[in-house]
Amino acid sequence: MSENKWAVKPKPERQKTYARTGSALYVWQKIIENPLACCSVIVLAVLIILSIISPFLLKYDYSSIDMTCKYMTPNAEHLFGCDELGRDILARILFGARYTLSVGFLSVFISATLGIALGAIAGYFGGVADQVVMRFLDIMAAFPQLLLAIAISAVLGTGFDKCIYALGVSGIPHFARMMRANILTIRGQEFVEAATSINCSKLRIIVKHVIPNAIAPLIVEVSMSIAGAGLAASSLSFIGLGVQPPAPEWGAMLASARNYIRLYPHMIMFPGIFIMLSVLSFNLIGDSIRDALDPKLKD
Repeated sequence: MSENKWAVKPKPERQKTYARTGSALYVWQKIIENPLACCSVIVLAVLIILSIISPFLLKYDYSSIDMTCKYMTPNAEHLFGCDELGRDILARILFGARYTLSVGFLSVFISATLGIALGAIAGYFGGVADQVVMRFLDIMAAFPQLLLAIAISAVLGTGFDKCIYALGVSGIPHFARMMRANILTIRGQEFVEAATSINCSKLRIIVKHVIPNAIAPLIVEVSMSIAGAGLAASSLSFIGLGVQPPAPEWGAMLASARNYIRLYPHMIMFPGIFIMLSVLSFNLIGDSIRDALDPKLKD
């Protein structure tokens, strides 16, 4: 039977090509392939953009008081209603995202930077340096992270910058322990010995060879820790040790609205929803990054 030359031949399926395994582009490709992680990125991006442009986008300022609108429930004029001073809750939530998200990012940056440095020193040099660093971190790790952050905040005082320092310092032991454990597994590998044999300085070996090969699991932990730090920042503000009113931090908004939860639940519901969305988004992104960097799941 002769082949029909006019028949439409199906096009061969194009196989999706990925960037180099483990690269930032590869991780990004894996994130956008995951529907939940992709939605999480969109949610966080929209939230960050709205927090920046909200003063120009919204009709009401986050700090303007109008006693004629106090306790107002959600309506067409005030989509999320108003609080006990007549301030627009939507404007306060969008502006307050600057505080909550900034505390999460900056505190984790401090924790990761100092923790990676201490863990690299302890893991690479060993001996006395390892004992000194790890015993000091053991003392810090003896306290739960939130309890340690509360103690540091009580000493430093309240405020945006004090909250960042408290959460940043309290998170150092976790990153340092992870970094030390990763370095111990690669310290004796061939590429480290090769760098030592050509008289590379110890600082160069640590910065150029050891840390880049041990940092992949910590990237996942950073994304997870941002969610935890944002939640801890809200917790500190809720108990009066974090960002304080009139700054519209989400935890502070919950604290000021807790007395009205039965009569005016909208005052506490909307900040709680945004805390939940931000924490969930960071966790989903962290899960996707972990899947992309897990050697057992490589394509």
